[in-house]
Amino acid sequence: MQKVRVPLNSFQYGEISENVIHRVDSPIYQASAQRLENVLVRAEGGVKKRPGMKNIFQLLPSRDTSKKLQCKLIPFIFSDDERYIVAIQNTYLRVFRIDGENVTQVSILAGVPFDDDYIHQYTYAQYGDVLFIAHPLFMPRMIIRTSLTSFTVETFSFDQRVDGLKIYQPYSVFHGNNVTLDPAATSGTNVAVTVSEAYFDTTGAVDGSGNYPDSLHVGVFLRYHDTEMEITSVQSATQARVSISGTLQTRLEIANPLRTNAGSVGIEVTHLNHGLDAGDTIQIVDASAVGGINANAINGSRLIQEIIDENTYRFDASSAANASEDGGGFVKVVTHAPTSDWAEQSFSSVRGYPAAIEFHENRLCFGGTIAEPDSLWLSKIGSFFNFDVGDAADDDSINIVAATGDVNEIRYLVSNRDLQVFTASAELYVPTYLNQAITPTNAQIRKQTPYGCEFVEPTSIDGATIFIQTGGKVAREYLYTDDEDAYTSTAVSNIASHLIDGIQDVAVVNGFAQLSEGFAVFTKANGDCTVFSSSRAEKRAGWTRFTTQGEFSSVAAIDDRLFASVWFDGSDLRLVEFKDGWQLDKSKLYSLTSNVADVSADFSDGIVLDVIAVEGDREDYLGTHTVASGSIDLSGYNPAYTEAYIGYSFPVSVTTNPIDVAAGNGPQTGNPRGISSAILDLRGTRSAKVNNTPLVTDGEFNGKKEFRLLGYGRDPQITITQDEPLSLQVNGLIAELII
Repeated sequence: MQKVRVPLNSFQYGEISENVIHRVDSPIYQASAQRLENVLVRAEGGVKKRPGMKNIFQLLPSRDTSKKLQCKLIPFIFSDDERYIVAIQNTYLRVFRIDGENVTQVSILAGVPFDDDYIHQYTYAQYGDVLFIAHPLFMPRMIIRTSLTSFTVETFSFDQRVDGLKIYQPYSVFHGNNVTLDPAATSGTNVAVTVSEAYFDTTGAVDGSGNYPDSLHVGVFLRYHDTEMEITSVQSATQARVSISGTLQTRLEIANPLRTNAGSVGIEVTHLNHGLDAGDTIQIVDASAVGGINANAINGSRLIQEIIDENTYRFDASSAANASEDGGGFVKVVTHAPTSDWAEQSFSSVRGYPAAIEFHENRLCFGGTIAEPDSLWLSKIGSFFNFDVGDAADDDSINIVAATGDVNEIRYLVSNRDLQVFTASAELYVPTYLNQAITPTNAQIRKQTPYGCEFVEPTSIDGATIFIQTGGKVAREYLYTDDEDAYTSTAVSNIASHLIDGIQDVAVVNGFAQLSEGFAVFTKANGDCTVFSSSRAEKRAGWTRFTTQGEFSSVAAIDDRLFASVWFDGSDLRLVEFKDGWQLDKSKLYSLTSNVADVSADFSDGIVLDVIAVEGDREDYLGTHTVASGSIDLSGYNPAYTEAYIGYSFPVSVTTNPIDVAAGNGPQTGNPRGISSAILDLRGTRSAKVNNTPLVTDGEFNGKKEFRLLGYGRDPQITITQDEPLSLQVNGLIAELII
């Protein structure tokens, strides 16, 4: 019989899947564990018990288990000292102000179009004192901070020209080639328009006036050449009535489109796809003199004398030309001739609204609607409500399509090194060029990797963007690599695949629990949390899990503070904050009167709670107590306590991989062997149990502690748990193995 001392100095790779347990040859095996529950992996390699959760507010008193999320938490950071948590719920939202250690509700806004069937799909972006929220089923909403404690909700609306005749919104072509729009007049209200093929929505029944009052096209704007018109009623799939903004006119696409012939009054006009017939009347506007014919003899009402071809026609001027030449400058033509040069507003109830929203390079970016799932719209630079493409100047709005061969349904946008585009089927990006902004002339979408993104918001951590692959079984890092001059989507969850299932929300918190690294905290459908820590510089990444006597729903982070919404007692949804040094969940520090605490606002009679009483700097665990008459009665204890932490304890478990060693005859994997003792390096620990052997200490223990153990097996392990919900930190351990 031989004794071998086996050091376990680090848990930096976190909890690993049982499918990796046999890989005793891997460096990962020696620096990981089979279970890490309710602990955080420290940068140095040890583990620390996670903070308990302070009870802040009741968000919902009842639960619908058919909903993926009934409440989504969103951070809102206005300044260093003005920070908020926004809780989106069905038809309303709450705003909580973070004022030092105090978190209080400052605003509740009702009547908003938020639906808990889709809350998990909502995307958001913040700029200054406005939080934008987007989803394909409603026009983006703006949560506007109007004062320190006051918020309003407004519907996003586009800027308009000063005269009100143009809305700076994006337009798209939804009709087929050669489908024409034929207005009956060049101006006015209640003007009939006819489309050459079925086009208008005819939802609902016809009313007494022959209209479809429930048509989704009512209120939608069309653009005829350069002029806008609003649909006021729909009579059929091909006919509607509109209110025209100003006068129907088009600026001819080429400069100097007029041609004269010496000695003739005839002027030929190059007007692409004009749609006119001989005998039609048009009005020429802004033409300059050409061929010796002055502007007054050209501009005004003119009769079409001849149709030369689909792009050219002739009218007569009021005087003859003395030269044959091209000219006229930039000419406008007033006409209501049928044309295929028309479009419809991109965002509407009939076409859907943006699914994704983000700010990038001083532009507001929208991505993907129901009708155009693979399109991107970027506002003018510095004008977030102006999406006019103009003349494609560098600061004009941009509209591009991810024409990669497949329809890529855009779900999320992330502003990072580039504008990253996450779709249901692939990962793309809009490149940012060195010392050059994105402009209408250089903007393009490049496809990178083919995995697709689940409805969980991608988020940046340690320089990469972590996202959940479509199907919800794999977590990946989207990261640009200089070696490949492209983005890669490396799976980071392979060693802990059992922890990636049913992910529904995520937040990244930096410096959490006084630890230096960043943590990505994912909530799962089963009510647990999966926690990922990463340090790329040290090539270290690991996974752990959080559990509670409840079910995690949503999470949000403000710097080093982590908030969550958690279902307790089956149907009580609470806003909580992880508080370093707190040992209980859904807990508060209650004042005691004659050793009695009133907990009626938070707990019902019959609920069993853990109590940690406070006396000066000392905290004493007093075991479990049952709520009776809305109170926790500690009158049987002496001395009298002034305060007590009261809430739910949560399990802590650190289970090592099977302790293995290579002996003279090779690895001992699978052979019966035992652990005779374990020496733990503990810091600030008040409660620990090693393979059911408890730590005996009075106060905090700091240093190395030996635990004598018994038992043989083919997979001997060390399991560290707690009897009492007090502090625990394990920096490492040494196991004495008998082989």
